[in-house]
Amino acid sequence: MKAITRRKFGTPDVLALEEIDRPPMADDEILVRVSAASVNPADWYDLTGTPRIARPAMGLFRPKNKNLGVDFAGTVEAVGKSVSQFRVGEAVFGGRTGAIAEYVCVREEKAIVLKPPAMTMEQAAAMPVAALTALQGLRDKGQLQPGQHVLINGASGGVGTYAVQIAKALGAEVTAVCSTRNVDQARALGADHVVDYTVDDFTTGDHRYDLLLDVAGSRRWSDYRKVLKEDATIVIVGAPKGSKMFGPLGHIIHVRLAAMFSSQSATFFVAKFDKADLSVLGDLVTSGKLTSVIDRRYPLKETADAFRYLGEGHAQGKIVVTI
Repeated sequence: MKAITRRKFGTPDVLALEEIDRPPMADDEILVRVSAASVNPADWYDLTGTPRIARPAMGLFRPKNKNLGVDFAGTVEAVGKSVSQFRVGEAVFGGRTGAIAEYVCVREEKAIVLKPPAMTMEQAAAMPVAALTALQGLRDKGQLQPGQHVLINGASGGVGTYAVQIAKALGAEVTAVCSTRNVDQARALGADHVVDYTVDDFTTGDHRYDLLLDVAGSRRWSDYRKVLKEDATIVIVGAPKGSKMFGPLGHIIHVRLAAMFSSQSATFFVAKFDKADLSVLGDLVTSGKLTSVIDRRYPLKETADAFRYLGEGHAQGKIVVTI
């Protein structure tokens, strides 16, 4: 099969399109012919080998895994003899390391579910990491309740566009922070209020929030706490790239330490692939409450260009690779 690979950490220039063996399929696994994949900030860090403090997990001198990507959508090509939930020919989506390839193998009980008919393959491939981050950040870490006021700082990228919609589906009043070119998009996704950060400073307003989902990581704790209620929570799901050594961890650690002696709390988490939560996302799609915003699409052979665009940090939604 064809797959995107790399032999060392570096810029998108180190990526190659290679012919490699198909992944072997165990009795409890499903072989999926991939139709589309998508790229996430975590894939950028995996590509570049940053932050360097994380190298023991990624590989000290070279990548432990030469393949890239996690999000996928495609069609079941074959199933192991113990698989009971899936059939050949069914459309599925989920997450698996090495997803930017023609095939992936996924264990039945892991991160793979049926694709709702209301989604295209590209829309489904855009969803897993970013939408799970938004769902788990708002519902689980933020404990968002109907009627609460939530501020989404960074509402125009992959996580942000899903977060606006999921917060509305959970019954919240949503304020989205984004740049001028994304204001109309945020409103179209359901935001009750939109702050154009190039014009207005959201930290100087009179409104107070129960929850702040911080995707952009653009402000200090002292700024954030001005617009938070006394018992509010900040859930950090994103941050600037930072230094090569500590990357986004510098911002995250600063906010968490600064919040230690406050009545407000700050927490950081990385989304976990969860089969039940993927099904929740599918149900939201079927009910018309959630859709994927896709900025750009690249064919498999142009995956390096997809990563270059990802590295610029200005995507309006998700970046998809079509296989």
